[in-house]
Amino acid sequence: MSDNDHVVIVGAGQAGGDLAANLREKAFSGRITLIGDEDSYPYSRPPLSKAYLLGNKIRSDLLVRSDEMYGRFDIDVKLGTRVKSIDRQRKRITFGESEHLDYDALVLATGGSPRTYPDERLNSSSNVFYMRALDQVERLRPHLTSGTRLTVIGGGYIGLEVAAVARTLGVAVTVIEREQRLLARVTSPVMSSFFDRIHREEGVALHTGRSVSGFDFSPDRELSRVVLDDGTIIETDVCLIGIGLQPNTALAEAAGVEVNDGIIVDSLLQTSDPSIFAVGDVARYPCSESGGTRRLESIPNSTEQARALAQTLVGNPAPYNAIPWFWSDQYELKLQVVGLISPSDAVVVRGDPQHDRSISVFYIRNDEVRAADVVSNPREFAMARKLVTKRAVVDPAKLGDASFPLKDLLPVVNSSFSVGGMPAYHH
Repeated sequence: MSDNDHVVIVGAGQAGGDLAANLREKAFSGRITLIGDEDSYPYSRPPLSKAYLLGNKIRSDLLVRSDEMYGRFDIDVKLGTRVKSIDRQRKRITFGESEHLDYDALVLATGGSPRTYPDERLNSSSNVFYMRALDQVERLRPHLTSGTRLTVIGGGYIGLEVAAVARTLGVAVTVIEREQRLLARVTSPVMSSFFDRIHREEGVALHTGRSVSGFDFSPDRELSRVVLDDGTIIETDVCLIGIGLQPNTALAEAAGVEVNDGIIVDSLLQTSDPSIFAVGDVARYPCSESGGTRRLESIPNSTEQARALAQTLVGNPAPYNAIPWFWSDQYELKLQVVGLISPSDAVVVRGDPQHDRSISVFYIRNDEVRAADVVSNPREFAMARKLVTKRAVVDPAKLGDASFPLKDLLPVVNSSFSVGGMPAYHH
């Protein structure tokens, strides 16, 4: 990229905002245009289902950077703007009525949208909500008052985080999960069991291994009852649907860019078009940890990809290979995850999952520590990250002994392996 080039970033979320800032930090002096379809400058989404929903943060607290920063660093921001099409031959995007911008490099940071039920009555009901954007959370929050009955469809991170906030506010909560256990797609049975116990202890009614077979509505078209496949009827005042994220690939697909449950990119985050790149939740990238490709929905992933792509765009190619990590706040507990749990040969547990409120679970593959889940133990998580980063070969008996210091396991490592840096903070 030269100082006369124009980088256009479509998507003003974490990844897009971080990329624009990183380009300036790396002394790129060409034009930068950041386009977002929401009316807000880039903000952090994780607090939406946590502190912001609980009322412990205000809107301005969520901003990744101050509004004035973009003007100060000559980043042109177009908010409330939806890009309609990409003309790859002319290197041009179209938006608004007939406006367009030419680009030298186009970055798609379009993120994702909540998966919805194909039921128009449900999606038009005033007491049914999804959790992805500020305006959705602001509409939900007034409904979460003491004594209200909340039904959460989906026992993943978003559903459980909202359930925890709602219970803290005195709301009666029911969670429905069609898999046999909570968090089935993202963690091991031992962690699923741990969080199942925690939520039941906090008063959440859980229905695992159950699907929704129908919905009933009141005369004013609000959702009033959720019917399960075993005939159970759940009376509800408000409903949150958290059944996953659909990557926003339509723009790329219409332009003929390769797409498969995400926009396909190489290790430099370049798509099948050499002038178009993708970062964040929408990007499907080569995964050195598990082989093949993967799409990861997390803030650290977005932040690290933005940093790597900025390096590449200013002429210092930086393959993306950071070890993934993530966190989730539920009640007073903080779950921190590093690495990929699957596939694993063995699972080692520190602590008592049936009684403790703080445990650590390690995942071993080829005798190496490849991933870890740590609950409410920041010091242990710091050591766990080092073990995973260095692919430490450890004695499972010592690893599972809560009295044995994790730092004493660090010297025995496979020094031939190295990975990219990981961010110092967050999902």
